[in-house]
Amino acid sequence: MESYLTPNELWFVRHHNPVPIIDPNNYKLTVKGKGCKEVTFSLQELQEKFPKHEVDVTIQCSGNRRSHFDGVKKAQGIPWNMGGVSTARFGGARLKDVLEYCGVKDPEKHGINHVQFISQDEMLASIPIEKAFSYSGDVLLAYEMNGEEIPTDHGYPVRAVVPGYVGVRNVKWVKEVFVSEHEAEGPWQRGVAYKGFASNITDLQHLPTHIIERAAPVQEPPVTSLIVHPAHNAKVRSDTLEMKGWAYSGGGRGIVRVEVSIDGGKSWHTAELKEGSEQKLTRAWAWTFWSAHVEIPKELRGKSSEVLCRATDASYNSQPEHASSIWNVRGLCNTAWHRKTVHFD
Repeated sequence: MESYLTPNELWFVRHHNPVPIIDPNNYKLTVKGKGCKEVTFSLQELQEKFPKHEVDVTIQCSGNRRSHFDGVKKAQGIPWNMGGVSTARFGGARLKDVLEYCGVKDPEKHGINHVQFISQDEMLASIPIEKAFSYSGDVLLAYEMNGEEIPTDHGYPVRAVVPGYVGVRNVKWVKEVFVSEHEAEGPWQRGVAYKGFASNITDLQHLPTHIIERAAPVQEPPVTSLIVHPAHNAKVRSDTLEMKGWAYSGGGRGIVRVEVSIDGGKSWHTAELKEGSEQKLTRAWAWTFWSAHVEIPKELRGKSSEVLCRATDASYNSQPEHASSIWNVRGLCNTAWHRKTVHFD
């Protein structure tokens, strides 16, 4: 937690296919579909035709903390611990500006429900038009990341940045924006990969098609928080325990409270909200840092204890106590109270 914005070289990396190498001089982005005229932009045209808009955005893989489900039952997918999340200041053209330039004026009149992003690596995903066509939604066709060209691993030359949505909707290496009545085809939108099924579903291979189709894809992640300091199994020799971490909620819902416990949840203390707490509570696209100093009671001296954190967002959603209540076979959206063991000497 040395920097609120994650340096580009420290950002988490998640790909579905090999990374395409794109010559910026030959790059083309095509916008087409329902209710708009087909227009193709070069990178230079995208940069010059539209005002650059900058937004601080936390992007988190929906499988972050998947391995924390293991105590309940192992879930399918990459066994992320805590590292599938980062924050950057992205710069680029507002998607709404680009869509309006291409003739999109009244999405409801033209039956437009979704905007699909199609990548150079053929990965594709979509978001609702209500998000895509909103100035306050802050969706970008981004070409800058922390004041620099977006690195190749993170989508160079152009990445869709969808604030408040899970990582998979922030499609990298975008070659086409498709305005549509329907959401994107493919495993990342309509398949099982990014859908949270009921806990009784444990076999995806024989899952009936109608159940897959009925399940909604993950879009906005639930409220969550993590303890960054102290480390798990840390030994503490001082009279107080210093705790630090971050909290975040999808959909632009700001963080209104973080609480910590050093005695396994028997008692709680309110943490101080720090960087990120100045964001609008309805447009908080990035994480909020927090810290707390808790006096260690005599009865915990010489013992090990479980330290916890939990957050509440601006809609007064709060984290579930145990991962068992939200387990799902794909291991998505594990937002249970974060727990670490600490030894008080």
